Amino acid sequence: MMKEYLSELAKRVQKNTTAYENYKRIFVPEGHPLKGEANEALRVNVLFKHIQNMLTSDSAVLAETGDSWFNCQKLKLPEGCGYEFQMQYGSIGWSVGALLGYAQGANDKRVIACIGDGSFQVTAQDVSTMLRCEQNSIVFLINNGGYTIEVEIHDGPYNVIKNWNYTGLVDAIHNGEGKCWTAKVKCEEELTAAIETALGEKKDSFCFIEVIAHKDDTSKELLEWGSRVSAANSRPPNPQ
Repeated sequence: MMKEYLSELAKRVQKNTTAYENYKRIFVPEGHPLKGEANEALRVNVLFKHIQNMLTSDSAVLAETGDSWFNCQKLKLPEGCGYEFQMQYGSIGWSVGALLGYAQGANDKRVIACIGDGSFQVTAQDVSTMLRCEQNSIVFLINNGGYTIEVEIHDGPYNVIKNWNYTGLVDAIHNGEGKCWTAKVKCEEELTAAIETALGEKKDSFCFIEVIAHKDDTSKELLEWGSRVSAANSRPPNPQ
């Protein structure tokens, strides 16, 4: 395991803070998203600004395969805040089942999951068990109408998916049994109100917040990564 390797390595090296001191000298803080107009369509970078403000040592973050990889990587985690993402296999839909297991095992933390609409469609039924187990996770379902990460690698009509009424689906799974609260948000004002409710009045409930986003609202990291993967996939076969 990497943690075992690093623990042993730490015993064999001498502390050298030169690079860190140089980093502190040249570090320039990151900027903040531009302030939007009242009731302006919600941007993904504004969503993650608010998620950043939600995090405490009692939180954990789960990032689904897709643009949530890159957006969650920019979050500054408070000490003790958990963080899980799955880069090695890139299994779309991984985070829904992972959320179920993580929340069940780490019941001292409130888990915040960032999941795309295409990924959620693969494993949505796990929400049923989350409700049966009375979990109080917060899911941000980012609905941008398709497999955005695949669009950046190889665009085509197969990346457009059938839109669901995601809050309606979760309400149907809830079926009046247990604690569940859903909201659909389209602007920053609605998002702020939904987060306030999830952290306050509904803090003991499973909270599902569907965020309506533009299909082309992606991080610059995804744009760069997608172009590189596309170029790699386009290489001619290498005969052995």
